[in-house]
Amino acid sequence: QVQLVEFGGGLVQAGGSLRLSCAASGSIWSINAMGWYRQAPGKQRELVARIFSSGSRNYADSVKGRFTISRDNAKNTVDLQMNSLKSEDTAVYYCNAQGMVDYWGQGTQVTVSS
Repeated sequence: QVQLVEFGGGLVQAGGSLRLSCAASGSIWSINAMGWYRQAPGKQRELVARIFSSGSRNYADSVKGRFTISRDNAKNTVDLQMNSLKSEDTAVYYCNAQGMVDYWGQGTQVTVSS
């Protein structure tokens, strides 16, 4: 089992920045990748950014150049730095860990006011 706890989120004006952090505990050895997903009201959950154990990353086209995902293997954390936020970034953001199964955090609200 893997437990994920998220930190950060909140309300920010358009153009501002926020940083999300996710701490993993438990069977860390089983994790192949960690990432962030988001779900806006009435929409499906979508991948925002993901980082693999190899260090490779991928991003949703909508956040490329604005968001950066990073991972601290010593601390078992993954962060998402979000810059130049837009109103369309408003959503609940979920931390995800991929192992033999998918693990999810409880979600944290990000609201960008225009």
